[in-house]
Amino acid sequence: MLLQVLFRLLTFALNAFTLRYVSREIIGLVNVRLTLLYTTIVFLAREAFRRACLSHPTRQNWTHTINLTWLAVPLGIGWSLILGWVWLRVLEAPDPEIIPHYGTGVLAFGVSAVVELAAEPFWVLAQAHLFVRLKVVAESLAIILRCSVTVILVLFCPQWGLLIFSFTQILYTSLLALCYILYFAKFLGSKEAEKKSFPLHSMKEFLPRYSGSQDFIDWKQAWLACSFFKQSFLKQILTEGERYVMTFLNVLSFGDQGVYDIVNNLGSLVARFIFLPIEESFYVYFSKVLERGKDVQSQKKEEISAASAVLESLLKLVTLIGLIIIAFGYAYSQLALDIYGGSMLSGGSGPVLLRCYCLYVLLLAINGVTECFSFASMSKEEVDRYNYVMLGLSLSFLCLSYYMTLWLGSVGFILANCFNMGLRIAHSLFYIRRYYRESPYQPLAGLRPSPAVIGVLCLSAAVTGYSEMHLCCDMGWPYRLAHILIGGLCLAVTLAVLVLSESKLIHFIRSHFLSKKPKKKV
Repeated sequence: MLLQVLFRLLTFALNAFTLRYVSREIIGLVNVRLTLLYTTIVFLAREAFRRACLSHPTRQNWTHTINLTWLAVPLGIGWSLILGWVWLRVLEAPDPEIIPHYGTGVLAFGVSAVVELAAEPFWVLAQAHLFVRLKVVAESLAIILRCSVTVILVLFCPQWGLLIFSFTQILYTSLLALCYILYFAKFLGSKEAEKKSFPLHSMKEFLPRYSGSQDFIDWKQAWLACSFFKQSFLKQILTEGERYVMTFLNVLSFGDQGVYDIVNNLGSLVARFIFLPIEESFYVYFSKVLERGKDVQSQKKEEISAASAVLESLLKLVTLIGLIIIAFGYAYSQLALDIYGGSMLSGGSGPVLLRCYCLYVLLLAINGVTECFSFASMSKEEVDRYNYVMLGLSLSFLCLSYYMTLWLGSVGFILANCFNMGLRIAHSLFYIRRYYRESPYQPLAGLRPSPAVIGVLCLSAAVTGYSEMHLCCDMGWPYRLAHILIGGLCLAVTLAVLVLSESKLIHFIRSHFLSKKPKKKV
């Protein structure tokens, strides 16, 4: 996690530099419409296979699993053709005088999605065998290369416009896939692979294989993937709902979309750096520890106890991080936007957007952990039933986003997200409470921070809010630095109180995130 934060801080700085040389219209087109095309193709083609293949990876036939993951490639090609046609023929194209080469951009982002899907078998094997550093290093190197090349081309070839982002997108996915392939080419046959009893021994085993003595795929695993596919389709609408509304209903101009997306990316830094890695890692953990579809009484006592303790500590961790962001986010939103993107972001609706996003980050964090546990423990039938819940949430979210945006502008997107995220959290909390109902464990207690922490957070919010009124942000840098120092002091006091009052959480962080040796027991 620390390595990922370090790499992405450099990316953050490079993106801030690029914002000062690219128009809001190009940023809106690339970051909203074209990125939506790429993420939609990738998500619909692989998400269901990932979830199905990572359920109890130690008990599966890896030949069947690899064959199943390769199906993501033809599925991705199909989605690329269908959605590429929609993006070119159905959606309104931008003015070629302002943003030329739109067709090339659609083609490049569609091809990049297929390139990334070609590395899916390698990703699944890496995740199932906990090659965490491989994932972090591969993604970080690819992102840094993309940002570095983008900065260079923006400085020396600004007339290329959209072609710059098209080229760097293909470069990003190509390097990402190449990192996984080269790693396993070196890893297979090594002493480390033998020590870990890795199930594959040559690169040829990563290719799809057919044997007349057995089925091409495990049909039970395939049907589980089908259930997750229906769910992933709806989850994609919920995850990227505001971008679909922007893209298909044209409620905001490309310039306004660019500002919204920048604020959205800035506000979600913590979610990408911390919450998403936690969700992905502990989904694998819960999938290994818990028997899917079995109640508490049918699980091993030691494992259900460990899962409960981990879930409680995770909920406490993400809740505290989210509350800290809310407490300090209000007073430092405008200053953060001014430093990151200048007056283009700090003026207008930018600060209001970021302040509202702080609340969304808290809900996003809690939902990530609760759904992580729920999806790892649900039976196939429960997953199917949840698809109907997701359908209702998706429809309500799209309607709410549209009308709230007409009423409140871009702020309406964030408020609609908060409302729907709250409903998803409520459903997951109800499932977890029912799951542990017949046991002495209460993992949902992790949602209740200590009174001392709540008190110091309220005090910090009041002090920093008063500091912003008198020291920031229309004054010079000496006043801004004083405002930052006051915030730093309040944050130090908050963390000190947290360490003293949340000893159980501190032990969990030390044993699971800071310890060099993995713990077998919680």
